[in-house]
Parts: sequence; structure tokens; C-alpha cells
Amino acid sequence: MDSPGRSPASDNNETETWELTSQSIKAGSDSSRSDRDRRHSSSASSSSVSTNRDNSPGSNGRRTRPSVTSIVSALPTVREMHDRRTSSQSSLTVPPLPHHSSVTSSLTSEETVVSSKKVLTNFEKVVGRDPEIEARRLRKLSLYNTEYRIQKGIYNRLMDYYNASYSCLQNRLLGLFLKSRRRPDLPSKDELIGLARHYYPARADLKVQVCDFGLGRAERNEITLGQIEEYWQDKPDWVDVRWIHAPLGLGLTHSSVEDIFLHDGQPGREFENGGTSGWPYLETEVLNMRSHKDFQEMRDVYLILGSLTELNEELDQCSFKNDENSSLQSDVSWRANHLALPANYWNLVSSDMPWQLTEGLAMGIRGPTEGLQPITRQISQQTLCNHPFYKDCHMVRNIFRCFHRSDGVLLTMSSMAGVNFLDQKLSQHLSEPADAIFDNENASAPAYVFSAFADQGTSTWHRRTVEWFLTYLITEVGVTPHTHRQGNNAPDLNLAYQAVINDLKRRRYAPWRKDETVKLVRDYLACVDELTTVKVICQKQVDLFKGMQQDIRKFEQEDNRARRTPDHPQGESMHERVKWALTMVKARHDAFEKLLNEAKQSMEALFQLRSIEQNELAIVSDSQNKAVLIFTGVTTIFLPLSFFTSYYGMNLSTIVDTPRTEGYFWKVCGTAALIIVLVVTLGATRHWLKQLWKSRRSVKHHHHNMV
Repeated sequence: MDSPGRSPASDNNETETWELTSQSIKAGSDSSRSDRDRRHSSSASSSSVSTNRDNSPGSNGRRTRPSVTSIVSALPTVREMHDRRTSSQSSLTVPPLPHHSSVTSSLTSEETVVSSKKVLTNFEKVVGRDPEIEARRLRKLSLYNTEYRIQKGIYNRLMDYYNASYSCLQNRLLGLFLKSRRRPDLPSKDELIGLARHYYPARADLKVQVCDFGLGRAERNEITLGQIEEYWQDKPDWVDVRWIHAPLGLGLTHSSVEDIFLHDGQPGREFENGGTSGWPYLETEVLNMRSHKDFQEMRDVYLILGSLTELNEELDQCSFKNDENSSLQSDVSWRANHLALPANYWNLVSSDMPWQLTEGLAMGIRGPTEGLQPITRQISQQTLCNHPFYKDCHMVRNIFRCFHRSDGVLLTMSSMAGVNFLDQKLSQHLSEPADAIFDNENASAPAYVFSAFADQGTSTWHRRTVEWFLTYLITEVGVTPHTHRQGNNAPDLNLAYQAVINDLKRRRYAPWRKDETVKLVRDYLACVDELTTVKVICQKQVDLFKGMQQDIRKFEQEDNRARRTPDHPQGESMHERVKWALTMVKARHDAFEKLLNEAKQSMEALFQLRSIEQNELAIVSDSQNKAVLIFTGVTTIFLPLSFFTSYYGMNLSTIVDTPRTEGYFWKVCGTAALIIVLVVTLGATRHWLKQLWKSRRSVKHHHHNMV
């Protein structure tokens, strides 16, 4: 059935119309859309659906965008879109969509898909998600979850054994008679080694992602760190950029991989201002969300299994057991010897532990020893967890470092395995294993970057260079975490902290309760520390992107002098990309600066309020003290008189039918009086004795953890 106002002949010219309208959309959108709109319709997302690879000129006019309701009604199913995208690889002719009368008649069916891609960017990529890829990801996730449940059971048994070591004397005595109170058995040696390698994989077995991008083509392979040298030494001819991502934190292995990679090739164009003096490579510190429970499990496994010396020999042997690299293991050994560090299993895997917000800053670290930090079992309680949406989260920090070479190979390293994109499915994303996070483009920024170019490869890049991709990658990762990717369907960080501060303000005026003021001040201090750390990280990111702007201007001047034209002029340039990222981090920095000032002012108001309350209590206490003083004076005068009159007035010998003497009276009454005094004394000092007992137990626990 033909749509109203459209002749049947128009269907015969579908290809020509599509070419014209696609160029119209690009020409009009480049001139009027804002920075934020440019982000959602960037060269990666807006061009991923298009299959027109001809740069034929078209009209500069812009068509009227239809309403969201009309577009949704005309949107095809995911399966139809997948079939259309597959068939379009060999032909530019696009089959028409099913007709709906509410759609503007002048729009072609493929243009409707492109427009709705722009409008529905925030609705979880209804069009772009390939069902086959999603099914494969879910099968892989199911295998991860099965392995996780097995290791979770071993972890629970380990914790039962560990906690029983510090049970009270009462439970130990009951364990002699009751089986339920007996100390559980320690898991077997093989189970403990499997548990250690589950939470902290051996270095040679770490999963590394290799992503290749070429003209109209992209591929992704999963290898191990033991094979990484083979993949950065050479790349296929069709590949413009090869991106290798290794989940390594700052440490010995990180330093060795970095040096070997840079030694095997010539460095790329230097980011002199974005980097640091003498180090023209880019790095940023990334905030991401981890499950509070999983984060605690990582620390428990590291500290408890690290103290079991009977596991060390076998774990040390498996660190590089499957290493196929020519120089990685020897370089790690040399570096450890040079820095006087033992290259044992636990020293190598300690870099996998993310940094808490209160553990200093990681940016600017040079040596591998600076990246190592003391690991304690206790996790700092974050005030962000007081927000209902983030109750199961723990915000952590990871350094994200990038090294690029002139041959088009980019190496990125970061132990970041948390959630970058915040949406209503945050709890579901947090429950996914760390190994599966790279496959989830709705949660992970690196996963999204690959999916953005999975269909078209480098066809939509403004310049098909490693510097352009590096700029795209670090701006995408650097602005996280945020809620923009999924359409702001969850409270952002600044809104969550605003709600936390409002709750702290409300608690200031609550009726007085014992120890409540101390808890409130501690929450204020924790909130101020968190806001300060986030603000400092945002300031570092602002400085990074400002420096990158200067470097990019230098690159553009060099390209203009060499007359190197862009590969895709309509694509998003490096300058536009950094400008968008700078706007994002500046807005976050300003928001957290305001929140920090508000929290400090609120805490000062709390101190003033409590000071006034203390003054009023002091006045009331003064009047009570006067009354007690008078009563004490009267008691001081008459109490001795009462004692002497009662003592010397006693005459036991005149009591009828009492053969007892006065000595017997004092034995009975004196003992009773002593017991009463002891009971009253213990009752009066019970709180002090309880605190003394707890402090001694905490010192004992701390000493055991340090050992």
C-alpha cells in the first residue's frame, strides 16, 4: 500500500533518495547541533547504521525530523534490522520498511532508521544490538556465572574456617559437645589454589582483547597475556589501527609490558602537553563502580590465602607457566631484582586491586613500586552507599594508560573491571563477572568503543590514524561514570551526593541521642573526603584535555603544511571530540566543587549548632550541680553522725534468744556489704570494661592481619 502523497515511482529511486537525504542530514547537523547532541550522534554512532560508503555530494538542505512516536511506530524489529544490515554489505539498495501513515511521506525507509537512531540513542540501542552477538554474550556469561558459583562456595567455606579461629571461648567449649559449634574444615589445597587463580589470574593467563579496525571492517579476538608480543609485532595489511587492551594495573608486569611494547616499534605523534615532561603518552584516572561484596571478597582472598605459606610455591610456578612471549618473563624477573622486590605470585597480582577513593592519587606515577599499595581487609564505608540506587556499589579508581606507535598499534592497560555507564540495570551489571564486562557495551566504556565501530570500521573516522582513535577512546573513558549513554534513566553521581548531603542536613536537627553526633560528624568527614577526591580527579582530567587541545592544534598545523586531507571530512574531528569531553568534565568539576562547599558549610553549621546545645546543657548542668552541692554538704554532716550513733547504739548481748556474739554479726554483715559494693562498682564501670575488652580484641585481629 502506497503512502499518501507518494507516487509509486518514488520506490524505484530509493537508492538515489537515500544518498541525497543522508548527505543532507550530515550537512545540516554539523552546523547546528550542540556539543552534547554531537556526542550522541558522533561519527561512531550516527554512521554505524549507514551502509553508503560513497562520498557523493548531495543537497545541503535539511529535512524536518519526525516525532518520536511516529519513528517508534515505523521502527523495524531487531531481526529485520540485522537482516537488512547483512544484505546491504553487497548492495546500496535498501528495501522499504512497512508503511505507517504517521510517518512523514518525504522520508525514505533507511532515512527513518538513521533519524530514529539519533532520536533513540538513549533507549539501549534498540536498532544496533545484534541478537546473535547478544546470545553469544549471554552463553559466555552463563559459563562465567557457573564458575563463580563454584568458587563462591569455596570462599564461604574459607571464611567460615577463618572466622571460627576468632570465636569466643564459649563457642570453643560448646564445640567439644555440639557438632554444629565445631570449627569447620579448611578447603583442600587444590580448591584454595583454584580460588586464588579465580580472583587473581596468573599473569600469563590474563585475558587480553585485540581489536582490529580497517576500512569497512572490524574484528575482535581474545588472547592471553602470554601471547601478547606476537600480536603487537605485526598486524594485517587491511588493519589501519590495532588496539590491544590488557587488564593490568600499575606494577611489575605493567612496567615490563610497557617497555617491551615501546621497544618493539617507533613511537607515534607525541602528546607533549597532554602527557607530562619527557613522557608524551596519555593517561587518566577513571572512576568506576564495583560490587561492594565482590570488592570485599577480593581483599579477603588476597590477605587470607597470602598468609598460607603452603600455597606459595605452587602459585609462584603457575605465574608464567603458559607464557609464550620471548622476553616478558625474563624482563619481569630482571625488573624485580633491580627494584629489590620478590617476583612472587602475590606481588605480581596485587596490582589487580583497585584503589579506594581515600588512597591517594595514581596519576603521574612512574615507577612500578609507586603503584603498589598496602592492602587491608577493611573497606572504607562510602557515604554514596547511603543513596538507595548505589547501596550495593563501591566507587573505585583505576589508572588508564595509553601507549601508541607510529605503525598504528595502540596498547592500553588498566585493571578497570567495573561499570562505567550508570543506568537502571546497575545492580545487574555489578553482578556480572569481571571477565565478562568487556563484552557488555551497556556497562563498559571500552566495550562500547569497539561496538561503535564494529560495523563500519574506520570508514567514518575523520582521520584513519591511531591518534584519532586514541583521542576517541580516552575521551570516552575519561568522562565516565555517567548516565548519558542510556538516556539519564538513573540518578547521576552529583544528584546522588546532593541527596546524601540533604540527608545529613536533616540529621542535624534530629532529637539528641547518645553517640549520634559522633556518627554524624564521621559521615560528614567521609562525604567531604569523597567529594574532594572526585573534584581533584576531575581537575586532573580538565588539565589533560586542555593539554590535548594544544597538541591537536599542533597536529592540524602539521597536517595542513603537509597537505594531508581528512579521510572522512564529515566525521567527528579530534578537536570536536576533546571539546565535548572538556565540557563534560568541567561541568562535573563545577558540580562537585559546589557540593564540596555545601558539605563543608553544612558541617560548620553542625558544629555551631552543637556548640549552642552544649552551652544550654552547661547552664542546666550548673543548676543541677548547685542542688547536688547542697545535698552533698548536708550528707557530709549527718552521715558520720548516723554511723556513730547506729554503731555505738548496738547491744547484741541484750537481744533475747540470741547466743551469737558481735563478731558473728560483722562477719555476716561485712561480707554482705562487700558483695554489694563490688556489684555496684562493676555495674557502674561495665561500659568502660566492655570498651577495654573490644579494644584488646581489635588489636589482636589487627596484629593477625598484619602477620
